[in-house]
Parts: sequence; C-alpha cells; structure tokens
Amino acid sequence: MSKIVFFCIPAHGHTNPTLGVVRELICRGHEVFYYSYNMMREKIESTGATFISCDEYDQEQRLDAKDGARIGKDLAFSTQILVDTILALDDAVCEHMKGLKPDCIVADSMAVWGKIVALKLGIPFVSSTTTFAFNQHSARIMKQSLGQMFGMIFSMSKINKNIKRLQDKGYPVKSVLDIIQNDNNTDTIVYTSPEFQPCSETFSEKYVFVGPSIRPVENMIEKKSDKLIYISMGTVINDSTEFYKKCIEALANTKYQVIMSVGNLINIEDLGAVPDNITISRFVDQIAVLSQADVFLTHCGMNSVNESLYYKVPLVMFPQTSEQDGVTTRVEQLGASVRLKHINAKAIRETIESVLNTKSYYEQASKISQGFHKCTGAKGAADKIEQMCKCSQINTQMRKSRI
Repeated sequence: MSKIVFFCIPAHGHTNPTLGVVRELICRGHEVFYYSYNMMREKIESTGATFISCDEYDQEQRLDAKDGARIGKDLAFSTQILVDTILALDDAVCEHMKGLKPDCIVADSMAVWGKIVALKLGIPFVSSTTTFAFNQHSARIMKQSLGQMFGMIFSMSKINKNIKRLQDKGYPVKSVLDIIQNDNNTDTIVYTSPEFQPCSETFSEKYVFVGPSIRPVENMIEKKSDKLIYISMGTVINDSTEFYKKCIEALANTKYQVIMSVGNLINIEDLGAVPDNITISRFVDQIAVLSQADVFLTHCGMNSVNESLYYKVPLVMFPQTSEQDGVTTRVEQLGASVRLKHINAKAIRETIESVLNTKSYYEQASKISQGFHKCTGAKGAADKIEQMCKCSQINTQMRKSRI
C-alpha cells in the first residue's frame, strides 16, 4: 500500500476529473490524502480519501471581485497570489509531508503549491492537467496580444521579487516557468485523448493522455422536443445577465427545448418572462443534459467541452478567457464547433441553427468521442501514479541498503 497526496484548486472542472482516479487508487488498496477547499469536501470525502482543508491559508479566496478578475490576465499579480499561497501553506504542509512520508504527490497544474512542496522535499511528483498540456508547440493555440506580451515583459521585475521569496524559503526555483510550466521530464496525466491534444506527438513518454473522466449518467432528463439546446457559461465567470437575455430572445417560443444553467451570480428574476420552451436553473446535472442534447452553447471550459464531445454533442463556443479561447481554437480545428462572433439574438439563433443543420459537426464530434472512449481513463491515471510510487519505494530501499 502506498500513501498518495493530491492537491487541487477550488474549481469543479479541476477536481471532478481526479475523483475517479482517487476511487481507483483506494480500490487498489492505497491511502489517499486530498488537500483542497471546504466547498469540495463532500465530493472528495465520498471517494474515501482523507480531506485536508486549505481554506485557512489560501490567498486567492480573500480577493474581491475586482482582484479576482485579474487572475489569469496579470502574470505579476497571479505570481504574487501563488507565492503568497505557497508560503502560507509552507510550514503546515511541509511538516505534514515530513511526518506522512508520502510515496507520491499528485498536484493539479494550477495548484502549484503541491508541485513546489514536492520539489522542496524531494518527493516524487505527478502533474494532473485538466486542460491541454502545453509546450512550445501546443502553446501556439494560445494567442497573446502584443499588449499582453509587453505587459509580461514589464512585470518581470515584480515576478522575480516573488521568486526570490520562494528561494529564501529553500524552494529550488529559478524562474516563474519552474512554477507554472511542465517540461518533458515532468510525469504528467492529461485528461484528454492524444487525438484531441494539440501536438501530442511532441510530448515525451512521461505524459499519459488518459481521456476525460466522465461519470455515468445517474438521473435521466426528459427530452420534450426533437432538438434540445443546452446553454451554460460554467461555474466561475457566469455573471452574464445580458447574455442570457439575448439567448432567451433568440430562442423564445421556438420548436426547440432549451435548458439554461445560469449559476448563482445573477438574479433570475432580472431575466424577465421565461417562455414555456425554456427552462432556467441555477445548476443542472450537466452530464444528464448533455447525454440528451443536440447542441451546447458554452464558455468552452475544458471540462464542459470534454463532456459535450464525449456524448457526441457539437458546440457553439463563446470563450471568456485565453485558456478557453485556446480550447475553442482546437475544437474549431477539428470541425466540431462554431465560434459565436456576435452577441445579439439574431446571431445566437443563426449560429445554433447552423450547427443543428450541418451534418459534419456531428460527424466530427463523434470522431473525437471515439478517441475519448479508446483512452485508459481512471485506470490508466492510477497506473501512472502507481509507477511513481513503486519507483519511490525502490529508491527508499536502495538508500536504506547503503546505510
């Protein structure tokens, strides 16, 4: 039996793909400890893992809405938040790791504190990547404006000051890339297929593309019309009252059944009168809806896109971040989506109907789905982690034999 520690950020799209892996590891007799946030406690503990809360230490949770919007756009600010969180967790996590002596640390690619602790303490490390894996080849789908590039250059002095804070605490990092980038020597689990991953052939054998982790449909929904349109902007950047109003205007009193998931950041009453063919909820069972849907209007979060394509559902894509724009570009390349270019009722309806009426979008979504179903899934991810644990145990035995 091995001791395995997971670290993740407080996001459903990053947590959900790991849950099947955790269950698989526990079924194989391993002990799993999972560092996360109280909002994720119930679903993590349901796997049988030991939950450890990071809420007391996390700096991002203390940001106001204005600061939160800077995350992902301002590299210097993001680096400061990451370093603040790493150092806040430093004493508690390092002390726990020294006592626990885990065989492996598995950390989400954005939960960099897990990676940095593994580096500091010399613990075998596996990156859990719920987005695309990025290197110099695949990163070309993530387009940066000239202004963003200049902004990064001018922010380097602030970034380097934060890196120095880590170095002063004994962390072996030379640059921000050591924190946020995996190279070909980093053992990495990627929750997509080789076919969907851009430039998958350029990654080393240390990368395993296990496909999306999709739970089975638990509660079927009733499909009331020939065509079901699903609309969701995810669980994070979904304060989109005006956008939802345009969707209602576009699809009101049509022959389509429409299900909209709007999250908890808006007042549903502000959307006005809701036609009979449209159902609006704060949250829905997305897997159940997508198993019946004919088209998905989405923000293009990787988890949502994976789930949609797994069920052979083509997409209308309305990305909100650079990461989501990269996902959009990839699905466009593979011919399973259309990008929503104008935010008005006419454009929304015409774009949705162009997908509904074009056979090739369904054929390409089906092709991507076939690639997903061929992947090894949670079992393949657990195999990778077990390999790291065995290497760790062999190295420990060798060190003891030399004493």
